[in-house]
Amino acid sequence: MSLASQLDRYLSVRRSLGYDLGTSERILRRFTRFADREGVDHIDTALFLRWHATLADACTSTRVARFTAVRLFAQWLSSFDPAHEVPPRGLLPGSIQRSRPHIYTDAEIEAIMVAATELPSIYGLRGLTCSTLFGLIAVTGLRISEALGLDRGDIDAEHGVLRVRQGKLGKERLLPLDPSVVTRLIGYLAERDRLIGHPAKPLFVTDKATRLTDCSARYNFARACQEIGLRTPQPYCKHGRGPRIHDLRHSFAVKTMIKWYRTGKDPAREMIRLTTYLGHRNPSNTYWYLEAVPELLDLAMARATADSGEAVQ
Repeated sequence: MSLASQLDRYLSVRRSLGYDLGTSERILRRFTRFADREGVDHIDTALFLRWHATLADACTSTRVARFTAVRLFAQWLSSFDPAHEVPPRGLLPGSIQRSRPHIYTDAEIEAIMVAATELPSIYGLRGLTCSTLFGLIAVTGLRISEALGLDRGDIDAEHGVLRVRQGKLGKERLLPLDPSVVTRLIGYLAERDRLIGHPAKPLFVTDKATRLTDCSARYNFARACQEIGLRTPQPYCKHGRGPRIHDLRHSFAVKTMIKWYRTGKDPAREMIRLTTYLGHRNPSNTYWYLEAVPELLDLAMARATADSGEAVQ
């Protein structure tokens, strides 16, 4: 069997276990296409290094993500066929570290949405869909995969609740929405149905009434950021480097926490709510923002100092 055909089985098994494989699948599709072109049907270290040498230079986290995806695939294959070689740990220098998120200002988010509405398409649906998608992520902190997996039936307009069915590791959750967000989503549904001529099941759709893909969403976000100067314009439809769509989720979390401190709420009591809302498995994943954003860390230290002073008195 070719590596490409075995990849389909591998992805199917991992998805059945609840894994979100958007990035890993893109990496492995490129890897198996390279292997097929070379006429290779078994993975070894030399094959990975030859493939990796053909790729554009990237940051450490991207290089290690490529290596990790291929290594896990090789481990799975080797359990059935020992002829597959698992590339050794440490083959590539460096380790994956969380990058400090870009916290968008309200003005930047507004500019991104305006730029997104102006993305060209035949019926104007591209701009309508992308601006609504980016706005929803900004005000709810959804993961991009969760937002793209939404169907129109996941919106409970009467109770102002959004049902997230495709959370990380397959976990489902309900998110309360501000009435203004519900109004915007209902307006989007009405206009997009008018443009495509019928009601479509997916929430965010293309001009062809198909579900918007991860790659398309990220590309359109990069285009909008290039238009407003957050990313450098690139030739050949490249994304370039700069703030990411995932940073909208980070921005939502950080702004929520900053609001707690500024309004006198107890972050220790509120944190579990935010952890649940964001779909984190562990509060430690939410507390990470305290270290990642200097302003939050300063506010947390100020609160801790004040609390200790009151305890002494």
